[in-house]
Amino acid sequence: MTRKEMTHFNLTTEHGLTAQEVQASRQTAGTNELVAAKKPALWRQIAHHLNDVSSLVLLFAVGLASYMALFQGGGWTKSIVIGAILVINVAIGLYQKASAEKALAALQSMSLPTTTVRRDGVAQSIAAKDVVPGDLVLLKAGDQIPADGVVLESTNLTVDEAVLTGESVPVAKHSLTTLTAIVDEQHVYSGTAVTAGTAIVQIVTTGMATELGQIAGLLNKTKKRATPLQGRLNRLSGWLTSFAVLGGLVIFALSIWMQNQGIADSLMIGISLAVAAVPETLPIIVTISLAHGVKRMAHRNAIMRRVNAVETIGGVDVIASDKTGTLTQNKMTITRYWTPKSKTSFAADDLTPAGKDLMRYLGLATNAEIKTVAGQEETHGDPTELAIVRWLASHDRSRAKFERLAPRVAEDPFDSTKNTMATVHHLADGQQLVIVKGAFDRLPINWTPAQRAAATQVHDEFGQQALRVLSVGYKLMPQTTSVDWAELTQDLTFAGLVGIIDPPRPEVIPAIQEAKRAGIKPVMITGDHMVTAAAIAEEIGILTPGQRVLSGTELQTMSDTDLADQIHDIAVYAPVSPSDKIRIVQAWQAAGKTVAMTGDGVNDAPALKAADVGIAMGITGTEVSKGAADMILTDDNFATIIAAVREGRTVYQNILKAVEFLVGVNFAQIFLMVGAVLMGWGAPLLAEQLLLINVLADGIPGFYISREPGEKAAMAQPPVENDESLFARGLGGRLALRAATFTVLTLGIYAIGRFGLSNGQATIGTTMVFLVLAVGSMVDIYAIKDRQPLSLASLKRNPVLNWAMLLAVGVVLVVATVPGLQHLFGLVNLPLSAWALVIPAMLIPTLVLELAKRWTRRNRETAVDLAWGDD
Repeated sequence: MTRKEMTHFNLTTEHGLTAQEVQASRQTAGTNELVAAKKPALWRQIAHHLNDVSSLVLLFAVGLASYMALFQGGGWTKSIVIGAILVINVAIGLYQKASAEKALAALQSMSLPTTTVRRDGVAQSIAAKDVVPGDLVLLKAGDQIPADGVVLESTNLTVDEAVLTGESVPVAKHSLTTLTAIVDEQHVYSGTAVTAGTAIVQIVTTGMATELGQIAGLLNKTKKRATPLQGRLNRLSGWLTSFAVLGGLVIFALSIWMQNQGIADSLMIGISLAVAAVPETLPIIVTISLAHGVKRMAHRNAIMRRVNAVETIGGVDVIASDKTGTLTQNKMTITRYWTPKSKTSFAADDLTPAGKDLMRYLGLATNAEIKTVAGQEETHGDPTELAIVRWLASHDRSRAKFERLAPRVAEDPFDSTKNTMATVHHLADGQQLVIVKGAFDRLPINWTPAQRAAATQVHDEFGQQALRVLSVGYKLMPQTTSVDWAELTQDLTFAGLVGIIDPPRPEVIPAIQEAKRAGIKPVMITGDHMVTAAAIAEEIGILTPGQRVLSGTELQTMSDTDLADQIHDIAVYAPVSPSDKIRIVQAWQAAGKTVAMTGDGVNDAPALKAADVGIAMGITGTEVSKGAADMILTDDNFATIIAAVREGRTVYQNILKAVEFLVGVNFAQIFLMVGAVLMGWGAPLLAEQLLLINVLADGIPGFYISREPGEKAAMAQPPVENDESLFARGLGGRLALRAATFTVLTLGIYAIGRFGLSNGQATIGTTMVFLVLAVGSMVDIYAIKDRQPLSLASLKRNPVLNWAMLLAVGVVLVVATVPGLQHLFGLVNLPLSAWALVIPAMLIPTLVLELAKRWTRRNRETAVDLAWGDD
């Protein structure tokens, strides 16, 4: 990753800072803490959640209903129900906001409670937040570094920087040699951990000025954009609002002009129209659908932290994935080896006699251990040595078995200066075995020209395959030889070399293939070396012909325009910084794409927050990455993302079905009300009746449409575009057909009931319309819930919906027939002749939708036959 320069560096004396110098430094730099962005006041947060179009419409309806209840003697039913819906929606929004703020809290928790510093010549333990620039911090293996600094003195110091870089191999650090050119290998960073050695570090930057602080700053500044579903629902609410306002003005004018009604009565009709225009239960049905999706995803090892991300994951166009621990196993593994006795290298599983000797030498010169504690793998040691231990275990061998025959008597530990490690072992025949492992060009081998050329060729081939190369040499000497490392490690015999890599997860390749079939572009974004990233990406199918690899340096020199022009041709970015990752995500978003970003390190957190769906690893991921993410994979399995996409598409389909179920009838209610007034009949339904239809009759069955299984072709379709309307892919036509059917049907039923059966008595017509609209709009949910023609199997597939239908129909019939409830809702008893018309009329909308479904299917099949040349 790109590091900032540590400027204004003045060397602290070996005694450390004095108390006065500490005070002066703290006044300048502040405390060593990460600062969260200022949280807006509660009233501002509530106002933000009430600022969308649908909420404003509901607020308007509550205001009008409350006005009528106060000054015109109306009931409070409408105000209470609509107000309760608003409160629920705001509460859900505030809860989601509080969950998102845990990301920075997790970053702040990474600060150490205490650390050891030298002040006034005395080593002392202080709170980490009290560390100031200039402090001398004393570090040893296992310590976490409290702030960014420069290494003044060190002994075999290695630091795990995975929380910042995402890479699992510890980095060797060296002592400062000159103040004029401080290199990265002499820097240490806040939040990283010492894996080996000791050091004295002078702190240079603290708090928000550290590398970790810069990431916290990015988290503070990065904002989550609205989800595509939110945008579509807002646009739908805008259309409904415009339609309701226009209809309200028309019906208000007509009521006064044509029917000579007062302003109060005309305003009541306006309220009725507002209630008819707004599908009050739609926000709750959407939330229930998303929550049900959350539950189903949890069973698939995907925990959703943000409910709206359930729908968003189904519409992703791009999955930008980190490499280490996400696409790969985060376990360094020996995959190939070579010995001088063969012309070619071998796979690690194919063990030759010379390979067995090479394995024995590596096992004897290794200190790492892997244990199983409470069913969990517990590792101790360097990742490279852990790879050796895993290779031994795969062939049923262990270091302990080797050492029983060749006990270790001396060790020269690994040193980053010489890049080698040596051990001495006593053998049963009176000789001692000297083993040296390390970098290929550092082993003092007694080469012949041919041997060196052969070994160099294999070494370079391994490098081209992005393998990390470890070489081994040995020699036999009498046990009486004294341990003089300079003499023992000369003139070695070359044993061979191994190639090590963090291999891809086995499930990744088929998951990427399925993603591509679903129209999703997978992209790798990593802090690893370019060659390694390209090799892994090509192996798993991300890097294909025509796609390219872009380095972080090239990316930083590109303008936003150039990046936008080339972004579709770039499959791998390596190595890149946290700010680069955000830029890549935002470039895809600017191209109109919905982006999912995976990661597990602190360095991934800002990009996870910026992405439309941030996905963190549940096992290897840091708490910071989990806090910034929308989704957490409990099994760290890339294939789980594709399962989540499938589930997300199912949720979106069910939300569209809910929109079709509710909105079509709402439009019909508006046409019914305006049409009846235009004909001089007055308003055929009261506001209370409309509210009962919208909240109970439509709401109860609508709650369970979220349980519908996904359509079979869901993963064969391209993702939904960000600017795609809710009415696309045939939904607009189906809504229009349903609205027209109910409008014509209800106007006809009202006319028959009022003028044909009761000599102008409006209550008979009103009751008939209420029953047809309430029950008919519920029954045709069966034609909506499945794009295929109705069958007995589809009717039985969602039993909870069937029970909800029986309950809702029962409530409607009770309201329409029980005298007390009849009077409360303005209904009357119907004669048998009216029931003879109402019952078949309830089924007409379902029949029309099913006929239209079969007509569309037949036309589609005919078009396919013509395309294939069938007669």
